Amino acid sequence: MAWQVDRRGLVSSAGAALALSGCTTVQSRPVARLGATAPRCLTRVNVDPSRIIRTVAGLRPYRPSGFVVRAERLGESRLVHNYGHGGGGISLSWGSSRLATALGLPGHSGPVAVIGSGIMGLTTARLVQEAGYPVTIYTETLPPGTTSNIAGGQIYPAGHFDNDMVTPQWREQAAAAADYSRRRFQIMAGDDYGIRWLPTYDQTRSSGPLAPDPMFPGRVRLSADHHPFPAENVVRYDTMYVETGRFMERLLRDIRIAGGAVQVRRFNSAAEVAALPERLVFNCTGLGAAALFGDTELVPVRGQLAVLIPQPEIDYAYALRARYMFPRGDGILLGGTYERGEYVAEPQPQDIADIVESHRSLMAGWRCA
Repeated sequence: MAWQVDRRGLVSSAGAALALSGCTTVQSRPVARLGATAPRCLTRVNVDPSRIIRTVAGLRPYRPSGFVVRAERLGESRLVHNYGHGGGGISLSWGSSRLATALGLPGHSGPVAVIGSGIMGLTTARLVQEAGYPVTIYTETLPPGTTSNIAGGQIYPAGHFDNDMVTPQWREQAAAAADYSRRRFQIMAGDDYGIRWLPTYDQTRSSGPLAPDPMFPGRVRLSADHHPFPAENVVRYDTMYVETGRFMERLLRDIRIAGGAVQVRRFNSAAEVAALPERLVFNCTGLGAAALFGDTELVPVRGQLAVLIPQPEIDYAYALRARYMFPRGDGILLGGTYERGEYVAEPQPQDIADIVESHRSLMAGWRCA
């Protein structure tokens, strides 16, 4: 769901700009270099308000100085924070949770508590189990009621920090988290966890040869007759997308099968957390860390989506200017918005109408034969 101004060097006021490939009728897969046979024509997304099956809005836990992985004492307990990932929660989940567990588990014995059952809570709990510790998740809301459940699910961290607010050390930490997450999602790809690879069409400010980048495998620059939109510097690469509802349900299933316990509970103060019987606690509360642990830097960034009837034939993703489309088994996701400081996690009718209309006009300008 998340996009920001510097996302992948996009030409966009909102940080999303992608284009589609394919304007001829040749039936081959998109090619990997310029000058080769033109790719097949891509299927147009059927965008119409009558096809909306649901609308959603979520509040991203944004921190200008980036996500927090830090340990401290809390009474007799050791508290390890793992929160504040903005729009990069899904993409950073396994890696950030690995950083947190590497900080908290060495030297510990006995059971472990995890607060929160969003993507950070579940991946942290799973890694704790893999290290051989019993775990209990304490959460006010279980999936599918978490913000993570309504994330778009593209495996690329975005919308989670301010360039001028982060240190080189933090950037190294974030890069390590993103790398481990990509590797973990790769070995989970398939229908069971709802993870699949898709060609994605993007736009870049740069010109000239594209250097290899593990974040954008197979990336190539496309000429104007290889995509249907009026845009320059269009590139194509492959990345993974997560059907977040399915993934969260499967991950919670895995935790329970491995013996993990879940307690629905709300914490009103840090003192209540300190009173837990577990001596090691991972804080994965997202926006909840603002009130629970006094993080005044946290601010919500609202993202809204219109979800259309699934179109199984749509086998690509795109974004253009402030618009993006991710096809999933549970629907065609149309975004998006990036509304900093909005605390109401409810879809706004006019915003949804604007999202749908922007994609409809995009399809109306389709140049594919």
